[in-house]
Amino acid sequence: MKIEEIWQDLESDSSLRSGLLYKRYSGSVLPDIYIALKAPERFRCIAVHLNSSVNFDTRAWDKFRDIKIQNLPDEKNPDKNFLVVLLLNRQHKDVFSALSEDLINKVSDITSENELVKALIERLAKWNLLFEKLGRQGLPEEARRGLYGELYFLRTLLDAGINPDFCINFWKGTENAVQDFQFADRAVEVKTTHGKSQQKLHIASERQLDINIIPNIYLVHLSLEVRQGHGESLNQIADELMSLLNGSPSAQSVFRLKLFEAGYFDHHKEYYENTGFSIRQKNVYKVTEDFPKITENMIPAGVGDVRYSVVVSANEGWMLEEEQLINQLKRAIQND
Repeated sequence: MKIEEIWQDLESDSSLRSGLLYKRYSGSVLPDIYIALKAPERFRCIAVHLNSSVNFDTRAWDKFRDIKIQNLPDEKNPDKNFLVVLLLNRQHKDVFSALSEDLINKVSDITSENELVKALIERLAKWNLLFEKLGRQGLPEEARRGLYGELYFLRTLLDAGINPDFCINFWKGTENAVQDFQFADRAVEVKTTHGKSQQKLHIASERQLDINIIPNIYLVHLSLEVRQGHGESLNQIADELMSLLNGSPSAQSVFRLKLFEAGYFDHHKEYYENTGFSIRQKNVYKVTEDFPKITENMIPAGVGDVRYSVVVSANEGWMLEEEQLINQLKRAIQND
């Protein structure tokens, strides 16, 4: 049963007047973690059953606006407490569901309560960053174009028949990784340009195209036409990818979470509906030793935060067909 279905089942029970109504998420999850409803407010929450001797300072998490962390005594067992994470703003229930599933999956094999609390703290810090993004008025224009480019390449991989779970885990762009897609000794960086910036690719750091770190790096350049009411919207490509992942619930769940990490939330969709993207030109480059780039070993001591531009027209000698890139990725997957 999915986590959303468990909450709906609990919400249909009107017998509880106060306290916690809870149900075990799954018998395969080793820690005592429950999907719960707190009455009388009927807040959705997840509850972790811990020995009362385990210390967790909930005051450190008072900065959350839409979530509250509480320690509640177990009325049936004085030696136990419930560490409860409550959703205060029901508007964000879809985000809370995805984050709760992610949290449970991350701690499912932990048997030590101290290790469990440590893992909870790490995930809650991540939640704080995500809920800060929830308060924004959608993604800025540059971030929208960048996300569209990554989703476009992700769809290319899925259309090529590559395993959905691999594709979603291959996508690292939402994790502030050096390259947008990373797997073993291969990486793909997707760059989008539009308007007057069509001829320059902006490289974010001296490590992004450094083949001394990752030996096989590919650069995918998408030249975009951006228009109101024409082309494919960010919403359309996100919805299509969600449909393509229907056959893999695990990949679909991770994909939804990664969209949240990118700052793309359902309640922001109205901001993206009317802007469409069309591909004017698509080029793929293989980064080699003589590809024009700046790498770590070129930088004098004391110099950091290097950003630079690569001129598109100067890179034709390193171009390859998209099909070649896909075939090389497939071979790498098979040999792993």
